[in-house]
Amino acid sequence: MQRFFLQVAGVLTLTAGLTAFIVTEEQKRSTGTVTTKGQAIEAKELKLPVGFSAKVLGTDLGATRHIAVGKNGDIYVKLSKLKDGKGIYLLRDANGDGAIDEQKLFANYPGTGILIKNGYLYSSSNSAVYRYKLNDKEEILDFDNPEKIVDGLLDHGRDNAKPLAIDSQSNLYVTIGSYSDNCRETGSGKGMSPCTILDSAGGIWKFNANKSGQTFKDGTRYATGVKNAVGIDWDTKSNSLYATVHGRGKFDDFYPQYYTPKHSAELPAETLYKLKEGDDAGWPYIYYDHFTNKKMMAPEYGGDGKKVSGEKAINPVAAFPAHLGPNALMFYTGNMFPARYKNGAFIAFHSQSAELKKGYLVAFVPFVNGKAGKWEIFADNFAGTDLAKPTGPIQHRPCGLAQGPDGALYVTDDLNGTIFKIDYKKK
Repeated sequence: MQRFFLQVAGVLTLTAGLTAFIVTEEQKRSTGTVTTKGQAIEAKELKLPVGFSAKVLGTDLGATRHIAVGKNGDIYVKLSKLKDGKGIYLLRDANGDGAIDEQKLFANYPGTGILIKNGYLYSSSNSAVYRYKLNDKEEILDFDNPEKIVDGLLDHGRDNAKPLAIDSQSNLYVTIGSYSDNCRETGSGKGMSPCTILDSAGGIWKFNANKSGQTFKDGTRYATGVKNAVGIDWDTKSNSLYATVHGRGKFDDFYPQYYTPKHSAELPAETLYKLKEGDDAGWPYIYYDHFTNKKMMAPEYGGDGKKVSGEKAINPVAAFPAHLGPNALMFYTGNMFPARYKNGAFIAFHSQSAELKKGYLVAFVPFVNGKAGKWEIFADNFAGTDLAKPTGPIQHRPCGLAQGPDGALYVTDDLNGTIFKIDYKKK
């Protein structure tokens, strides 16, 4: 493979215990790639179970969203905002010392989705899906000429991320989130009936992962009523698609007779679904109440906070407090972590819960015999402050998850562009 990286010493600074890569404008202009003399710094502020430790591999990288790690350890990070005109980072530990010492920016589109599958790196903009051919070491062969797999996906600016998953049959699954929070008629609290947004958004669509030149019309709607599934993953154990879904927003703005501001702060649940083709999760007609464990009729469609509904809608396999913002989902298949984590699901939560007074965390959902158990907080305090009594600004917002070839867990933060690596050693 052609060598793309310029051997130039970078400058390492430490800020609040985090590594930061500083490069000159001359370096950026020359090739868009740099080599840094960096070192991984222990992330002592994170709270983890016994035996686990975390390191910061880099920070100030930009709006780092989803992440993929190749079998050679190369890290690919998608950016939702262009940095120096580019939207994907390649980060490399060239000398095997555990620190990122080579960086390259490429791809001229912002977005969220990125994954490695069947010899390709797949990535998404907010309206299209691309792929890059990899060699046997999972290195990109041509950075400048990706193959466009799908184009013309809906992008109205709001909830427009296009997360990706691919199954064992080379079916490509793409989230198209709803650009409306509750499908209300303009200027009113009444719900559109039917909600025509569901024709092109508020669901997950299926395409051919190996066919270029597809458009929206070539896809099939795999699941509907899925408001905005920023976290999706194909579970190889059950051979099924799973998705974490952002719940809707306020109730009390148009329906104060039924809902208080407290209701709006604590409802509805964020949800994890196991999806099969043709499933309907119910949005916008219903929402899930994790206090009662019931599907409730949305007020826009006649609900009053007490009416149950959605007999034909599927139930979530797990529910979480409102407004936590599940932005990534990853089933763990590695061998580094203790056995209880094998085939369980990690979820990166991007926001906070008024109910819990917690947030900005990575949760874990154990799976036993294919069934989800009680969720738990795995990695906490990315916020860097007590959310019940904050004393400063939020430091990190977890957004992406990936498993390394050694079984380590990688976590991105799109607030300060930080990459964390979480390892385990039995004590």
